[in-house]
Amino acid sequence: MTNVLIVYGHTDVNESVANKIIIDELKELLPDGEFDLLDELYPNYVIDKEAEQEKLANADIIVLQYPIYWYGMPSLMKRWMEVCFEHGFSHGSNGDKLQGSKLIASFTTGAPEQAYQKDGPAGIDIEELLLPLKGASNLCGFEFDKFVYTGGLSYTMRSDPEALEAMKEKSAEHAKRLVDEINSL
Repeated sequence: MTNVLIVYGHTDVNESVANKIIIDELKELLPDGEFDLLDELYPNYVIDKEAEQEKLANADIIVLQYPIYWYGMPSLMKRWMEVCFEHGFSHGSNGDKLQGSKLIASFTTGAPEQAYQKDGPAGIDIEELLLPLKGASNLCGFEFDKFVYTGGLSYTMRSDPEALEAMKEKSAEHAKRLVDEINSL
């Protein structure tokens, strides 16, 4: 049986619209998945390394679900990685606990997809934002070649009922695409 660990890295699920919908949908679509809601578990950023490493070591597929904040993952997810992916566990001469596990990055942006293209405002492609994660994956021996991305999910849209409904639909579709990716592994 495939063990799926979904690590949710939004810093406050209650302030999220899109990522909260994605997580709620995933809980219904993947009832056997293990959900690691970092904002609920570690609101003070003090990560239980042993508990988290055990979850990681037991997972066949690890999904990182998060919004892009300033061209990277949120601080809580970054902290989680800093604590859990340590020499001797995830990498190094004896650090083989994650080798062969599959990793899927699942993320959203407030700006539309067009903003993350070479000719967009930032002048970079969305895949360039994944370079640090790809490097970490290589170091840790993850199989990482898939990501699920949806743009145009800004929290500022929540005050417009029509835009909010469209955001809800896009978020639910994101969750379905992610489950399809998981099931394809």
